[in-house]
Amino acid sequence: MRTLIAAVLALVATQALAVCESPLLDKTEKRLLGKTENLCETYGGKVLLVVNTASKCGYTPQYEGLETLYKNYKDKGLVVLGFPSDQFMGQEYDDETKIAEFCKANYGVSFPMYSKGDVKGDEANPLFKDLTAATGKKPSWNFNKYLIGRDGKTVIHFGSDTKPQSEDLTRAIETELAKKGG
Repeated sequence: MRTLIAAVLALVATQALAVCESPLLDKTEKRLLGKTENLCETYGGKVLLVVNTASKCGYTPQYEGLETLYKNYKDKGLVVLGFPSDQFMGQEYDDETKIAEFCKANYGVSFPMYSKGDVKGDEANPLFKDLTAATGKKPSWNFNKYLIGRDGKTVIHFGSDTKPQSEDLTRAIETELAKKGG
């Protein structure tokens, strides 16, 4: 009986490890006004567009384009993930309820948004530390974009000036969506 239990536990442990094959995505994040979730368990096998956002920035209208991307490609496997930060000239609200209300009321944001935090420096969110390490590009302002492939390893950086509907970004999204795997 002990052998059977040990075998079952070993199988369960192996399956749990197989769920997340991407150290980049093996992160626990808290949703804006919501629950905590593991990115790998929630989005493994998806193409992710990770964006550091702010409500009071010249680039804030990009929320509209990000929402359009999300709606146009979510059924094909794209998920946009927003991470509010006020590291650039304090351009984000302190209150997460206010952030959520602003995004929904002004841009109809329905893609997942996460808790406000740092995206660069010693106190940066571990996901952003890893994205910076993978690309050699840290966020230099709000609305930097990191495209993560289905494999959870391919990472492409796009700066703040890259609009969500830009040809370069949409081509890269479509290329990653066309890849099998996950």
